[in-house]
Amino acid sequence: MRQLEMDIIAPEAAVDLLTPSLYSDRLAALLSNDLNFHGRNSAYASHNYHAFPAKFPPQLPRLFIEGLTTPGDVVLDPMVGSGTTIVEAFLTGRHGIGVDLDPLALHLGQVKTKPIPVEAVAETGFAVLRKAQELCQRHMGELQKQIEHRFAPPERAFIDYWFLPTTQYELLALLSQIEGVEDPTTKAFLELAFSAIIITKSGGVSLARDLAHTRPHRVLEKQPRSALVEFSKRLKKNLESAMELSFDFDAPDFVHGNAMALPLQDSTIDLIVTSPPYASNAIDYMRAHKFSLIWFGRTLQQLSNLRSQYIGHDATQGFNLLMLPSSVQMIVDTVAQVDGKKAQTLHRYYSEATCFLAEMLRVLRPGKAAIVVVGSSVMRGIDTQTDRCLAEIGKNVGFANATIAVRHLDRDKRMMPARSRDKAATSLIEARMHEEYIIAFLKNEA
Repeated sequence: MRQLEMDIIAPEAAVDLLTPSLYSDRLAALLSNDLNFHGRNSAYASHNYHAFPAKFPPQLPRLFIEGLTTPGDVVLDPMVGSGTTIVEAFLTGRHGIGVDLDPLALHLGQVKTKPIPVEAVAETGFAVLRKAQELCQRHMGELQKQIEHRFAPPERAFIDYWFLPTTQYELLALLSQIEGVEDPTTKAFLELAFSAIIITKSGGVSLARDLAHTRPHRVLEKQPRSALVEFSKRLKKNLESAMELSFDFDAPDFVHGNAMALPLQDSTIDLIVTSPPYASNAIDYMRAHKFSLIWFGRTLQQLSNLRSQYIGHDATQGFNLLMLPSSVQMIVDTVAQVDGKKAQTLHRYYSEATCFLAEMLRVLRPGKAAIVVVGSSVMRGIDTQTDRCLAEIGKNVGFANATIAVRHLDRDKRMMPARSRDKAATSLIEARMHEEYIIAFLKNEA
């Protein structure tokens, strides 16, 4: 089967034979394509397993994966997020490597690229559901005691604030049964379905609204959905999607690590496709992800410490701010005239970009490309020009070239930060998030 698929897409083998000039021409041709992908189905295979904010359509990484690599080549996403790039690498027979600090992102990527025996997992999953239902019907008092003893006071206070008691009991009943599943692949699949009923595009089982937009706020009049009912629906949906995954290709590698210090050898990657976070926590992933990670045993302090390491974080105390190219420093200085703290945050972001772009350059094979998808930010009414600044930083760290293309967002399908009641703030969000930029960095051949 694998050999047959390789034969079908054999014309891609010509990528290996391209001269540097022809490779550059092919990259330019790919960038001239329609990169919007509006109206395209993005929910195939495992892409719809779990909500995730601001992920790009799978057609975007696939365009560059199929256009610039051949089956068996190594594709890296050093800020793997929802895992879209690595899923597409897996589906096209490339070897994917995903790196991230976020434990939910790594869990998500691993499950999305792990084919399962659907019938066996379905049998186990619905047995878990039946046992959880029985616990809720007959042993509510025991569940209440477990809630009281399972979590330390800070985590218990968090859960009490965001989840109604009946929801807590249903979630604990499900989780206690999932924890008893022996097969690790099945267990991980069920854990992700459990997380997906908490972190959702709409509704969900908590008292939070706008949770999947990473801007949760508590709504006491909200009527949370039954965790048992939602788990049943999510399990069925994910099982249907899992049928599209094939056992023919090797599993990708997912590594807990920082994009600014990649645990990879020099010149070992054939293509990078990634999307860095926005500056200044514009999309605060951990603010949403902790809603399910708390249930999996993480403490609030652990998650806060982890969040402070994320690229795009707004804290600057103790962070080493690097020297920036003059054109980038000018943007930082312009923000500083209005808000010194915001300027420091932006300086941190562009310092981080210097590090992760240098790491991308290091691990790429000579003559290969890194595709970086970014959105710009507006700070105190000033466009931070993220695309131009990253392009300039990339050339400064040693990339031979940096070409920028524009992609217009389909805001009806992509999850953006929630609109604010503050009209001025909302207008700034709208202004900066109707398009994003694809920057193609090319490494010198020698």
